Amino acid sequence: MQPIAALYVQTGGSYFGLPGVDPWDEQRDARQYAGPHPVVAHPPCQRWGKMWKGQPGNIKRGKVEKLGDDGGCFAAALDAVRQYGGVIEHPEHSHAWRAFGLTKPLREGGWIRADDCGGWTCRVEQGRYGHYAAKPTWLYAVGTDMPILRWGVSPPPTEKDFPAAAIEKHGLAYCKKAGVMAFRGGGKDSTPRIATPSEFRDLLIAMARSVQQR
Repeated sequence: MQPIAALYVQTGGSYFGLPGVDPWDEQRDARQYAGPHPVVAHPPCQRWGKMWKGQPGNIKRGKVEKLGDDGGCFAAALDAVRQYGGVIEHPEHSHAWRAFGLTKPLREGGWIRADDCGGWTCRVEQGRYGHYAAKPTWLYAVGTDMPILRWGVSPPPTEKDFPAAAIEKHGLAYCKKAGVMAFRGGGKDSTPRIATPSEFRDLLIAMARSVQQR
């Protein structure tokens, strides 16, 4: 079994306790990973997503975060994947793609070349692999097999996808704009949002293990 390293993963989360998987959580600081095994990387996305400026309340008080200010995590993940092979997972529309000169993937799915460094990219929804929301995701891979995934774009959420209490409090239009993930988890318990479904995790691990030893 090809050993792999899982970088930027949740302490005690789904990558812990798996044979042949070396998990690197915040305490280990995955920026320090120096090989030699292929990687699955989940670098922090807070400063790269659509809410990169921070929480609305903080913005109103004049505290605006800096785009891409992740302490060099994405850059280190990109270097690790390019050097040792493997795959990076980030949310759809991640500003990191533009910042690092990566080609944006096709919305309908399918692998396309991402750069001149051997990278390939695609869009896939984690909801097709067990997540409670669609959770569209961009992948960047180097040296791995390029599996055919469950491509496609899910239809917009309907009333049944939201808690009745949320609709009663905010109205359906507000709920649809906020998205399904806004009403489950968050604050001190973000696990339901950020957790990688086991089937999707196993897919990413299999991709990393397909890398030929360098």
